[in-house]
Amino acid sequence: MDKFYSKSILENNENDFSFKRKKSDLNIQFNRVAFIFFIFFIIYLIYTIHLLHLGSRSSDIIKSSSQDIVSPLFRANIVDINGNYLAKTVSSTDIGINPAEVINKQKLLINLKYIFPNKNFKEIKSKLQKNKFFWIEKRVSEEKYEQLMKLGDKSIKPEKKILRIYPQKNLFSHLIGQIDSDNMGISGIEKSQNYNLKKSKTPIQLTLDSDLQFLVREELLRFNSIFQTKGSGAILMNINNGNILSLVSLPDFDPNKRVKIIDKNYINRITKGVYELGSVFKTFTLAAALDEKIIKIDKKFLDLEKSIKCDKYTIREYDNKIPKDLTAEEILIRSGNIGSVRIGQKLGIEKFKSFLIKINVINEIKFDIEEVGIPIPFEWGKCKLATTSFGHGITTTPLQLAKGYAIISNGGFDIKPTIIKDNNDKLIKYKKRLIRKDVSEKINSILRKIVTTEEGTASLANVAGYEIGGKTGTAEKIISGKYSVKKKINTFASIFPISDPQYVLVVILDEPQRNEEYIYNYRDGSNFKLKGSPRNTSGWTTVEVTGHIIEKIGPILATKYMEIN
Repeated sequence: MDKFYSKSILENNENDFSFKRKKSDLNIQFNRVAFIFFIFFIIYLIYTIHLLHLGSRSSDIIKSSSQDIVSPLFRANIVDINGNYLAKTVSSTDIGINPAEVINKQKLLINLKYIFPNKNFKEIKSKLQKNKFFWIEKRVSEEKYEQLMKLGDKSIKPEKKILRIYPQKNLFSHLIGQIDSDNMGISGIEKSQNYNLKKSKTPIQLTLDSDLQFLVREELLRFNSIFQTKGSGAILMNINNGNILSLVSLPDFDPNKRVKIIDKNYINRITKGVYELGSVFKTFTLAAALDEKIIKIDKKFLDLEKSIKCDKYTIREYDNKIPKDLTAEEILIRSGNIGSVRIGQKLGIEKFKSFLIKINVINEIKFDIEEVGIPIPFEWGKCKLATTSFGHGITTTPLQLAKGYAIISNGGFDIKPTIIKDNNDKLIKYKKRLIRKDVSEKINSILRKIVTTEEGTASLANVAGYEIGGKTGTAEKIISGKYSVKKKINTFASIFPISDPQYVLVVILDEPQRNEEYIYNYRDGSNFKLKGSPRNTSGWTTVEVTGHIIEKIGPILATKYMEIN
């Protein structure tokens, strides 16, 4: 019994001893695992911190890169109504060479000759000998850049740059404008939208159409040669919303060359040029009188003189064949000077002046670029009323003339001419009527007759299918304070199609000359041709140009811009 008891106790003790031993082993193993886990945790923590640090650096780089995009070197793109680039910011690389770091000059010359076979290597070799840094290629192509970098020569120094390019070259030069060496806009949209172009990544879209602009410019260039003009211009505008589809002024320039232009002949003739435009003002005189209900369209003016005196000045009829008895409508169709004076006198100074201000013809106009002329102010009086009634002694810009004709022809609603898309969205919803609808309809009917009737002065613009109406204007330029008989501004303001007016096209020719060899093809279906310009008037110059322009642009307008506003 004692033995058994002793053995049991011993076994129990052994069991206790065995238990304690195993517990100790477990503790040691647990501590080892915990230690290893701790080591891995520390390593993980270190790597995590490192990755977070790298991430923050990458974020900084991205942020820095984002800031570079809107840095002083960047400018947003400018596109036309169809998304074609008119001005674009591109990255470029210039390649320079530091001769002091060249390892083997002979080997480098051989490699450069292979990459740039057309360069003057005598000059390059001379530059290498002088040991002064020099540029070997500006705006290097991607292909040549890769070839140069593969050479592995540390003397080759690439420098990244951001460039402003104008893919259309001269086509929109007066409107897009230029930037200076500090990347600041100095003219055109580049200047007026300088802040937006530098801060925004979104392109500025214009209402202009490159296809229309090209065709209008081509015709103007052709007729500049035919009529030996000093310059010319044209503006095509939607009369219902003020969107300008084309605006050309010649001569123009290539903004890519960044040449400082001093010659005043490069003025933007449409927006900046301020001219006496002559008989195109007669439309405003009649429209004002009709709107004020002073006369009716069939009002007869009897015994109209061939000339009248006003103070020391004599006002003459431009054509002695004009009948002495004319209705108000016939006065505008035949472009009578004396008849227009009589209408103006019935209208009176205050009402005529108020009308011209209302349609924004003689006051300053706000536009999307800063190159805008201001009509020359003058003192009104009886003689001034008489002369302004037929467009003499009163100035405006072709831009404002286009606006005036648009208002008269679109039913009498005010519009804001613009070249920036969506500028007029809000204004279109709240159209303001300036003149009565019936006045607009009556004037449009007369403008059409000026083109279609034998008595009218613009039959050469009667292009089949486009229902063109318009008014001619021939004005003598003031040279050294006196009117010049030889130097003229010839203008034609046209509206089409008259049955549902959509567009105004104003064309001006600066100092055109008669052409004795030019062949005129009449558009009356007779196939009659006339050689040589009978007179240096708008009816034989700008009307002819307008007809050819509309023939070219008409199909595009008919297919692309059919929506009625």
